[in-house]
Amino acid sequence: MNITESTAPDNNQTTLSSDGLKRTIGVWGLSANIVNIMVGAGIFVLPAIVAAGLGSASLIAYLFCGFLIALIMLCFAEAGSEVTDSGGPYTYIESAFGKYAGFMTANLFLIAALAADAAIVNAAADILTAFIPFLEVSLFRILFFLLIFGSFAWINVRGVKHGIGLVMLMTVAKLTPLLLLVLIGWKDVTVVNLYWESVPSVGSIGQMSLILFFAFMGAEVGLSVGGEVKNPQKTVPRAIFIGIAGVLVLYMFIQTISLGVLGNDLANFQENPLAEVGSRVLGPAGLTLITIGAVISMLGANNGGMLNMPRVLFAASRDGVIPPASLSNIHSRYTTPHIAIIVYATVAFLLASIGGFQALAIVSSAAFLLVYLGVVLAVIKLRKIVPAHSESFRIPGGYTVPVVASIVILLLLSNLTGREAIGMLILIGVFTIVFFGKRFAETRTAAAKIKTEPVSEPKKP
Repeated sequence: MNITESTAPDNNQTTLSSDGLKRTIGVWGLSANIVNIMVGAGIFVLPAIVAAGLGSASLIAYLFCGFLIALIMLCFAEAGSEVTDSGGPYTYIESAFGKYAGFMTANLFLIAALAADAAIVNAAADILTAFIPFLEVSLFRILFFLLIFGSFAWINVRGVKHGIGLVMLMTVAKLTPLLLLVLIGWKDVTVVNLYWESVPSVGSIGQMSLILFFAFMGAEVGLSVGGEVKNPQKTVPRAIFIGIAGVLVLYMFIQTISLGVLGNDLANFQENPLAEVGSRVLGPAGLTLITIGAVISMLGANNGGMLNMPRVLFAASRDGVIPPASLSNIHSRYTTPHIAIIVYATVAFLLASIGGFQALAIVSSAAFLLVYLGVVLAVIKLRKIVPAHSESFRIPGGYTVPVVASIVILLLLSNLTGREAIGMLILIGVFTIVFFGKRFAETRTAAAKIKTEPVSEPKKP
């Protein structure tokens, strides 16, 4: 692991990281990467669900999730400036706690991201059926998934500049209709719709926040390209702060406009609430604009996953945590982890072809929260490894932020149902058995190899 790697201070220079990847991503590229993944399917669906649970007081859940993600991302900023190789959360946790923690993180992280990508592309196909009816047919739907994942894989294999360039383009394309909705929607807001009818209970806020948190996930995925970021000690914290602040403000404006325009009716449009808001504000053109924006947003999030998550596979294979070793190969011409990209695209395509949205979203949220907890704890451990005088970013306030973040994450996880919690424990148990079974097999193989090797006799003088 490369901890507090020395990088060129000149952001115009292209350098190589310790694992052979080119450092070409700057502050705005990384910020766009973070925003692109965070603003995915969730914000186009969840405003109605949260309004159904909390009514006009639903902004409380946004503030709570924003507070939590800010705490978590402060920890990511510190860890990302200290551990500068590709791999994101996996690399941070493995550097702090070793192979077992790295193995668990890599698998939970990959499952969460794959489940989210598969769910998002299914949601995009559902929305597109209004314009392309034959996507309701299973064969054409599968071909659509193949086209999406195959195209994104091809673009990202050809180079990180192509992938990040598409990310920035799709980020602008997805934000444009949302910003238009926010700017124009104020004229149709009824202030009475924003009045609180009652103060929601702590339990209701916790349950809705667990669901809403799905819309805030993704910033950590955007950091998986750490080995290709220029001057990461400065770039990573700046990009995180720009991305998180921008997304939180945008989300709160969207929820306010949606409540102000639709009032209590917002809860009745849980399939595509923003499209209904767009229809009320801009007429039929608004419905079409928001629907197309939703599809672009979802596909943009998929491309973001294709850019970032193969780097986790690459890093885990590089460290011998996940076989085969070929996943850590780098393309001789494009200097990208091409095999990891192809494998990730293949698995995501298969999951999309057989999976559903809601169950995968819950699994994804819970798994991501466990990964977040690992990163927060890794910050505490890394402070004992990285010198205090290093150039890495340090969170002000000592251990206050990591401790508070850990408590809030545990409180949020406590809102899982018994069935969901048992499912996560079984998943962790299976991964644990696989890890120690793999270690036992490797130990036996190494011991057998030593026994079979001939003992060389000492040379005679």
